[in-house]
Amino acid sequence: MSETEIIVYGVAIIVLLVLSAFFSMSETGLTAASPPRIHHLEGQGKQRATVVLRLLERRDLLLSSILLGNNLVNILASALATNLLIALFGSAGVVYATIAMTVLVLVFGEVMPKTYAINKPERVALGVAPVIDVIVRVTAPVLHAVQWFGSRVLRLFGVHITREQVLSASEEFRSTLQLHAEEGTMVKHERDMLGSILDLEEVPVGDIMVHRRNMVMLDADLPPHEIVQQVLASPHTRIPVWRGEPENVIGVLHAKDLLRALSAVQFEVARIDLARLVSPPWFVPETTTLRGQLNAFRQRRAHFALVVDEYGAIMGLVTLEDILEEIVGDIRDEHDPASRLYRRQADGALVVDGMATIRDLNRQFDWHLPDDDATTIAGLVLHEAQMIPDPGQIFVFHGFRFEILRRHRHQITLLKLTPIPEGEPASSQS
Repeated sequence: MSETEIIVYGVAIIVLLVLSAFFSMSETGLTAASPPRIHHLEGQGKQRATVVLRLLERRDLLLSSILLGNNLVNILASALATNLLIALFGSAGVVYATIAMTVLVLVFGEVMPKTYAINKPERVALGVAPVIDVIVRVTAPVLHAVQWFGSRVLRLFGVHITREQVLSASEEFRSTLQLHAEEGTMVKHERDMLGSILDLEEVPVGDIMVHRRNMVMLDADLPPHEIVQQVLASPHTRIPVWRGEPENVIGVLHAKDLLRALSAVQFEVARIDLARLVSPPWFVPETTTLRGQLNAFRQRRAHFALVVDEYGAIMGLVTLEDILEEIVGDIRDEHDPASRLYRRQADGALVVDGMATIRDLNRQFDWHLPDDDATTIAGLVLHEAQMIPDPGQIFVFHGFRFEILRRHRHQITLLKLTPIPEGEPASSQS
C-alpha cells in the first residue's frame, strides 16, 4: 500500500470518528434537553428550538436515524482500519484494528462527546438540530420500512408493538418534583405546594370539607339578640342559617351584612329582620373535585358552599380558604381557634386527633399512608380493623403502630401513632 493510500485511509477514519462523535453527541443532547427550556427558547423566537421540539415529537424516528448514522460510520471506520492494518501488518492487523478502533470509538466517539452533551444539553440540541432534522427526513422512508418489518417479525413471537404514553404529563411532573426533592434542589414546602396543585383534580371536596358535626349554624327562630351574640362568638364571617330543622338551610348570613343592618337601625337588635339578611345557600355535590370547585368559586365570585351527598343531605361545608390551605398549608389568623391535631412525643410517637386527615399527615411527615378508603386517620383504623376498637387496643399496619387512646361513643377521638422498625408483622391486634 502506497503512502498516499495510507494518508487517505487515515483521513477517512478520522472523518468517520468525527461523524461518530457528532451522532453520539446529538443523541445525548437531544434526549437530555429539557422540553420546558426549549419551549421557553421557542417563545423567545429561536427557530432552532422549534426544530428541536419537532424532532422530540417523534423520538422513535429521531433515535432510529441517529442509530443508523452512528452504526454506518462506526462500521465503515472499522472496515477501513482493518483493511489498512492488514495491509501493513498482515493477518495480525485484524487484532490491531479491533483494539485500536474499540479504544478510538469508545473514547472519541462515545465518552467524550456524550460527556460534553450531558453537561450542555440545550446548547448541543440547538446546535445539531438543523443537521439531524435533514438526516431524519432523508432516512424516514427507510426507517419506516425497517420498523414495519421489525414489527411483523415480533408479531411472529406474540409481541405487539403499540405507541403508548407511559407517563401522563401530571405523573411526569410528579416524578420531576420527587427527583428534585431527593437531590436537595427543592425544599419540602415548595414540593408540597406544587404536588398539591396537581392533586386538585383528584381530591373531592368531601375529603377536605368541614364536617356537619363541626359546623357552626344559626337557628333562624332564635331571638335577634341571641343570633347577634352567636355571630359575635363565632370566628367565622359566613354562617349557615336553618329553620325548623338543621337540614332545612334557608341561607347564609355574612357578619358584615349583620353589622350593616345593625348600623342602619341604630343598633336596635330587635328591629333586625334576619330573613332579609341571608343570601341564598349554594349546594355542591361531595364528589366535586377541588379544581372544579375552585373554578366554580371564581365564576360565582363566592367563597362558601354547602356540601351534600347523593341524597341531598348536608354533609358539611367547604370554603375557598379550605382549598387554598390544601395548596399552601394551614392558614390561621387572629380569630381562628387554636387547634392541635397532632403533637410529637419524646419517643418519636405522634398523638393524633382522630379527625386529622391522612393527606395532611402524609404531607407534613412524608408518610405514605393510603387514603383511598378513608379520609381521616380514625377512618383508616376503622377500615383496617373492621371493628370499633376500645381504648387501649393496638393495631399494626402500613408500617405504624396505632394505639387507641380515647373514644367517644363510636368515634375514635385520639390515638397514638408510632413508626415501627422493618421486620415486624404487617398487621396485628391486641
